[in-house]
Amino acid sequence: MTTRAPRIWTDHAPLPEDARGGTVALGNFDGVHLGHRAVLGAAHAARPDLPLAALTFEPHPREHFRPQDPPFRLTLLPAKAAALGEAGCAHVHALPFDADLAAMEADAFCEAVLHRHLGARHLACGADFAFGHRRGGDIGFLSRWAESRGIGLSVVPPVTDAAGPVSSTRVRRALQDGYPERAAALLGRPWEVWGEVFHGDRLGRELGWPTANIWMGRHLEPARGVYAVTVALPDGSEAKGVSNVGRRPTLGGDPETRLETHLFDWSGDLYGQGIGVRLVRFLRPDATFDGLEALKAAIAGDAEAARAALLEA
Repeated sequence: MTTRAPRIWTDHAPLPEDARGGTVALGNFDGVHLGHRAVLGAAHAARPDLPLAALTFEPHPREHFRPQDPPFRLTLLPAKAAALGEAGCAHVHALPFDADLAAMEADAFCEAVLHRHLGARHLACGADFAFGHRRGGDIGFLSRWAESRGIGLSVVPPVTDAAGPVSSTRVRRALQDGYPERAAALLGRPWEVWGEVFHGDRLGRELGWPTANIWMGRHLEPARGVYAVTVALPDGSEAKGVSNVGRRPTLGGDPETRLETHLFDWSGDLYGQGIGVRLVRFLRPDATFDGLEALKAAIAGDAEAARAALLEA
């Protein structure tokens, strides 16, 4: 099974032959959690002689049908593809989810996408997978269609723990409740927010605590407050630090939620570069302070608490 970076396909253009004819795992794969990895593992185990591919959708169907919803994504496409690659995928087919695809009946989807476009030779999905217009295609339908085409199908039961089936919903709830370690247990790795570092107002530098700032954007907003974190840097190294998720109420408030991170024992220029901030431990809720000196003292205390938490993790 490959662990190299997968090739990402994002349109309906005809695929080269080496990107067709594989075993295809089906799903949204938001987060690429342990349940998703079980589907990928089953796809590979059924046909280890074939390249492993994942078929997913961009944007997430929920973003298409309910664009007014608050951001909820655990992984945007680059991070999702990277996680799928780590799980063995050679190809990630991020099918554009638009009005035409939403209106496609299940049988048309199977013929046009799975058969003609992907040339799938084996399929794998979770037991609750549904697809097609108004989710008209279920496991029974997919099984009958695959059999008629001589295509194998692996239906994978949920991965469960003491609290029930592992799901993206449970990961989101753990993060929103301030338990990144619970989310990490469900994901099999710490939850990470990727973003490009932007120029802020340099207040952190003036206070003696320079920060790398990224917008949360389309990512799920976890519990606002302070976290102990590790940071994936552009050169492939990792740093430790302390982050704040919020809208800076002490400084008048931001229109969007930002993730501000102070890196311990590190110096350099990250502006315009992408970093990945991995939440390890929630330390305290967001708060408003009476002036900059009080804020500075709070940051010092947060940094000390983050260092201690990272030693325990």
